[in-house]
Amino acid sequence: MPPEDKTTAHSTPADDSNYPRLENQIAWYDAKSVTSQRRYFALKSLQIIIAAAIPVVSLIDPTKAVVPGALGALVLVLEGFQELGSYRQNWQKYRSSCEALRHEKYLYMAGSGPYTDADVEKRTRLLAERVEAMISEEHTNWVAQFKNNEGAAPQT
Repeated sequence: MPPEDKTTAHSTPADDSNYPRLENQIAWYDAKSVTSQRRYFALKSLQIIIAAAIPVVSLIDPTKAVVPGALGALVLVLEGFQELGSYRQNWQKYRSSCEALRHEKYLYMAGSGPYTDADVEKRTRLLAERVEAMISEEHTNWVAQFKNNEGAAPQT
C-alpha cells in the first residue's frame, strides 16, 4: 500500500474531535481485515494441501483407508472452522468499510465532494455525520448477519 500523502488542501482543525475517531476506525477495520484475510488463507491453504494429499496417501498403501479418511475428515473440520469464523466474508466487509472511511477522509482533507465550500464547523459536523452513518450501517449489517447465522459466534 502506498504511503499516505500528508499534504492536503485543507488541514485538519486542531479541535476536530471527529478526525481521531475516523483514524481509529480506519485502523480498526484495516487490522480486522488483515487478520480475517490471514486466517482465511491459512485455513484454505491447509485444506488444499490436505485434500491434495488424500489421493497420494491412498496410492501409497491402499489397504489402509483410515489415513485418507482421517485426512478427509480434517478437511471438513477446517472448512467448518472457516465457515464459523466467516473469515472470507469478514475480510471483504472490513476491507470495504476501511476503504470507504479512507475515501471519506481524503474528501474531507481535500475539501472536496460534500465538503466543498463548507466552513470548518459545517465540515466537522458533516464528517461526523457521514462517518457515524457508515459505521452504523456496517454494525447493522453485522447484527443482521449474526441473526441469520444463529448459533455462530459474532466476529468483532
